[in-house]
Amino acid sequence: MLVGVVGKANVGKSTFFKALTLADVEIANYPFATIKPNHGIGFVRVICVDKEFNLQCKPKEGFCTNNTRFVPVDVIDVAGLVPGAHEGKGMGNQFLNDLNQANALIHIIDCAGTTNEKGETVEAGSYDPANDVKFLEEELDYWYLEILKKGWEKFAKQVQQEQDDIVKALAKQLSGVGVDEDISKDAISNAGLSKDSPASWSEDELFKLASEFRKKTKPLIIAANKIDIPGAFENYERLKKQFPNHLIIPCSSESELALKEAAHHKMIDYAPGSNDFSITDDSKLSDKQKAGLEFLKTNVLKKFNTTGVQEVLEKAVFELLKFIAVYPVANNRLEDKDGNTLPDCYLVPDGISALDFAFKIHTDIGNNFIRGIDLKTKMTVGKEHSLKHLDVVEIVTSK
Repeated sequence: MLVGVVGKANVGKSTFFKALTLADVEIANYPFATIKPNHGIGFVRVICVDKEFNLQCKPKEGFCTNNTRFVPVDVIDVAGLVPGAHEGKGMGNQFLNDLNQANALIHIIDCAGTTNEKGETVEAGSYDPANDVKFLEEELDYWYLEILKKGWEKFAKQVQQEQDDIVKALAKQLSGVGVDEDISKDAISNAGLSKDSPASWSEDELFKLASEFRKKTKPLIIAANKIDIPGAFENYERLKKQFPNHLIIPCSSESELALKEAAHHKMIDYAPGSNDFSITDDSKLSDKQKAGLEFLKTNVLKKFNTTGVQEVLEKAVFELLKFIAVYPVANNRLEDKDGNTLPDCYLVPDGISALDFAFKIHTDIGNNFIRGIDLKTKMTVGKEHSLKHLDVVEIVTSK
């Protein structure tokens, strides 16, 4: 799974990315501070099942604290996009292509309206962030249209002449951006197109189809950043009404980064996504730092119950992508072959079959699959059994 962080230049994308991953990235108050894409690891929280089994887990990846498992997620941050990115403006084509493998996108907007359409700093409230919601989706739709239109005339005529199934043909043609037959079928239907005559589809109809493909293969969540700046919350409330079908989460990436940095230096005890923190060593903090932390506690954590950064990633994974967490083990002691307790927690599509899950772990495990055992119910499950969130599954193989 790969989650992409996207948006206009200078809206706090790199700050959000660093707050999420603590990766070493450049943060600057000017457009295109990011040129090459940054890769990092974020974490989503799930309940750890170790308490349920009265055990202590030992994660191979991520970590566990207070029975909360932090499971790693790959995140990529690309340079800020500008209007006309799909035409190559601002190196847009390069940055759009960097997002090609992303399963979902986090769109960072400056909810306080302090950044104009060019990524330049302006007076708070002087720019309408609703423009950015529309701009990014339009750029992505045109990007998909360009991909769709490559060789379209020849492709469509050939499909029609040979009476091929356009659903299957488009799925094969666009597999590189994650289109499968189900997505192809739904997109054609939602765009209101006739499957019998693709060669007659107009430019406007192709744009509708491209938009449907984009929505299904690059679902978006909007991070309403800079929510702690005066006027931002009012904009956030307006955006929710203006875009009722969008998932919009208020956040303050600067606040989250400050809290994580303080925790990293053992100045405070803070768990990502928490609504509070405690100072661990007064002597490590200056009066200015104490005042800053108190400001964050009062004006961000108490007001919004969270900085929002952790919530954005978790909603992208669990609501947009509809993934679940499943724990695979090698035996009924909940160990792996080396004796580590609950070492793995996989993020997988909801309803994944036991067999597909076995292949997800390792090809050999899938090839030698005999059955699964649900260790919560002690029931044997077959290869077609659909797994649920927080299942603990022992995979029995022939060798």
